[in-house]
Amino acid sequence: MPTVVTLGDSVPAGTACGCTPFPALYAAEVHAHDVNLAIPGSTASDVRGNLSSESSELASASEVVIMTGANDMAAVFGQPARYSTVAAAVEDDVVATVAAIERVHRMPVVLVGYWNVMVDGQVAVSKYGADGVRDAARATDLVNDALSAAATRSGAVFVPTGAAFHGDGGEDDPTGLLAPDGDHPNAAGHAAIAAMLYARVPHI
Repeated sequence: MPTVVTLGDSVPAGTACGCTPFPALYAAEVHAHDVNLAIPGSTASDVRGNLSSESSELASASEVVIMTGANDMAAVFGQPARYSTVAAAVEDDVVATVAAIERVHRMPVVLVGYWNVMVDGQVAVSKYGADGVRDAARATDLVNDALSAAATRSGAVFVPTGAAFHGDGGEDDPTGLLAPDGDHPNAAGHAAIAAMLYARVPHI
C-alpha cells in the first residue's frame, strides 16, 4: 500500500476539529496509508529543520503533502511592511524542504495553500473589522503566492484551497466550514480540503 506523509502546522494536524483531518481523508481516497507528522504552531523553517528526524518516514513515502507558512505570517500580522520579506522566506524554506525530501528519494510533493492564514468568517469580522479582514486577505495572498512560486521552482504541485472556503468568486462566507475559533477547519472544512487534493493531484 502506498504511503502519504504529511508535514506542516495545526491545520493538517487537525487542531480544534475533533474530527478526522484532511490528510487521513485524502489518504483514504487514494487507498494509501496516512502518516501525519504535522505539528501545531510550526513554521516553514520548522518543517525544514525537522526533516532529519523524519527520514525513516520519508524513505517509505509514496507522496508528501506540505501545508506551512501561516504561522510565519501570523507572527507579523498587523505589520504589513514585513509581509513580503516573510513570504520570501517561506518560499525559500519550502523550496529547500522539497529539495531535501527529493534527496531521500524522488516522489510527488504537494504544497497546500490557505483560504486564510489568520482567522476567517464571522470570527474575523468581529475580531478585526473590515480593515483587518482586508489585511488578512493580503497576507494570505502573499503566502499562497510564495507556495505557488515554491512549487514552480521545485517541481511540486500547488493546490489552492481558497475556492473550497470562499467559493469560486471569493465572496462566500466560510464560517460553516470553520471550527468555533474561526482559525481551523471543522469536519466539513477538512472534507473540503481533502476533496480539493483528490481532484487536483495525480493519484498515486
